[in-house]
Amino acid sequence: MIVPVKYEDDRLLILDQSLLPGEERYIEIQTKEAIWSAIKKLQVRGAPAIGVAAAYGLYVSVRDRNSSSFHEFAEDFKEIKSYIATARPTAVNLFWALERMEKKLFSMEEGLCFEPSWNQELAYIKEELLKEADAIRLEDENACLAMGKYGLSLLKKGMGILTHCNAGTLATAKYGTCLAPVYLGQQQGYGFKVFADETRPLLQGARLTSWELSKEGVDVTLICDNMASSVMKKGWIDAVVVGCDRMAANGDGANKIGTSGVAILAKEYGIPFYMFVPTSTIDLKTPSGADIVIEERKGEEICEMWYERPMAPAGIKTYNPSFDVTDHQYITAIVTEKGIVYPPFAENLPKLFL
Repeated sequence: MIVPVKYEDDRLLILDQSLLPGEERYIEIQTKEAIWSAIKKLQVRGAPAIGVAAAYGLYVSVRDRNSSSFHEFAEDFKEIKSYIATARPTAVNLFWALERMEKKLFSMEEGLCFEPSWNQELAYIKEELLKEADAIRLEDENACLAMGKYGLSLLKKGMGILTHCNAGTLATAKYGTCLAPVYLGQQQGYGFKVFADETRPLLQGARLTSWELSKEGVDVTLICDNMASSVMKKGWIDAVVVGCDRMAANGDGANKIGTSGVAILAKEYGIPFYMFVPTSTIDLKTPSGADIVIEERKGEEICEMWYERPMAPAGIKTYNPSFDVTDHQYITAIVTEKGIVYPPFAENLPKLFL
């Protein structure tokens, strides 16, 4: 199975998703600028994968620092962490992973004896930070596998499934979130028929979802975003599965632009809408979707990026939000690695953290 982020032989390698499906190429990340750019430019994308990449990226950015004291190392660490955190504002896993790495660092401070030498203590600190990044990656793999099993319990053999954007293995450490049950179903002969929205303007459905599913032999049909209503009306869709980049305490979920419209259509046609959300993506400190900061990107993604020549008038005004918020009332159930959560979400989501 595809692995979008891997650390092997002391090298952090990221599959450059901006080149897919035309070219499969891993890029090596060695600096804070490189990991910031990879996240910003969507060379790595998907909330869980961003978190994993950020944890490893923070580690490699401090790996070769020869600080003279814990205080000096910690100051460098916090400066780099703050810089990486500015890459993208919406995906909560970015901040969650960076905060977890910082917490790990300061958990070691009290136990340091600085004997026989600071250099040995520093080597120990760096080794433990790498272990923490490894743990974040492994936990995401296990979480995705668990979500796959829970998600599969909601689906039946032969179902038509619509998905938006890419929440497959490319967006995680492995397996994916909402596509994990599709992969498990494929292994068990469920015979799902997947319809993938192209997901403008960055075409993650066309470039990524259709690519990774077809590589695994899944029956996948690519459609334009504005065809979702048509295939639903024909009765070809039995369930909608999507991922999530940040979920508020009331169950509102921010995901790739266009997700909200799919949810509204699904409710109109009586189709269950399942949002797959690792608990690391649930932000109980954010009351509702109205409080989620939505990233806005350059208009060239709409009218220039995928065209030989500009397809809109020069100088035309553009509006290009990267995400929208699906109101909790349109979500049938939230699938997490700890189980399936049903409404009322404001009451039931906090129970996951007890």
